[in-house]
Amino acid sequence: MAAPLDVTSVEAGAAPGDALAGAGPIKGRSLGQIAWGRLRRDKVAMIGGAVVLFLILVAIVGPHLTKSPNAYNQDLIDPTFSRPIGSFGGISLSHPLGVEPVNGRDVLARIVDGAQYSLFIAFLAIFLAVALGVFFGVIAGYFGSSIDAIIARAMDVFLAFPLLVFALALVGVIPQHAFGLSGNALRIALLIFIIGFFNWPYMGRIIRGQTLSLREREFVDAARSLGARSGYVLFRELLPNLVAPIIVYSTLLMPANILFEAALSYLGVGLYPPTPTWGGMLSDAVTNQYFQIDPAFMLVPGLAIFITVMAFNLFGDGLRDALDPRTR
Repeated sequence: MAAPLDVTSVEAGAAPGDALAGAGPIKGRSLGQIAWGRLRRDKVAMIGGAVVLFLILVAIVGPHLTKSPNAYNQDLIDPTFSRPIGSFGGISLSHPLGVEPVNGRDVLARIVDGAQYSLFIAFLAIFLAVALGVFFGVIAGYFGSSIDAIIARAMDVFLAFPLLVFALALVGVIPQHAFGLSGNALRIALLIFIIGFFNWPYMGRIIRGQTLSLREREFVDAARSLGARSGYVLFRELLPNLVAPIIVYSTLLMPANILFEAALSYLGVGLYPPTPTWGGMLSDAVTNQYFQIDPAFMLVPGLAIFITVMAFNLFGDGLRDALDPRTR
């Protein structure tokens, strides 16, 4: 609320509005500044965003600062019972989360290295899903008619597809060498393709709905009346107004991609061992019954997945509310 005007400070013969002249012109705020202000007031979303940035930093820098994730430390393993020496899974200053039974691999190093693979696969799968979803969604929403019907039915087919079963079958039949790739490079490419290619209908439906709404707006009609071609309307009028939903729903798709990659690794069709992945670590803890030695061997990778998914969900929800307050 503005402070009351002090009439005693207004000189005789001067207009009352002159007292406010020294305050300077009122500055407007851009849509980005308004959205940032809303997001900054959402403390939960800011915490989620901070955790997301921390996880990305850990994935990029962490593997260069921790020990080798595949180095065996047999001197830290009890030769009689094949379990870590010491309590809580062999926790020490040099191994803050302990070491694995039997082989003595550092748990912290494997968690950090697993973050790099999980986030890398999830981000690239998002790029593929967004590229396909935006392309087909805009085409379907703008042109409509039979094009819209064909693309909409294709989306329904993809959404009804048993993705997990298909992923298990595809990874099982692809040979060790294909498409000029082999080993983990081939597995990473397959995971990115499976997760991204079969997730684009989620983004496509959202973009299609937004495009159907935007194409009836006045600025689109104005561009058409001035003789603008379809390419100009699509790239110069529609796409800039679709940036906000693209960013928001990309953030919300990240947790699903991370969970799906972890599920495939848990089922044994992720990256090849001994490459560390969070799902693979969970699988090792259950299959080799490490959890009977110490539940932490199962809890640590499980918490890593939980915290990552929760952080992206909280940040995505806050980002959606900040960019489109009507969704509250």
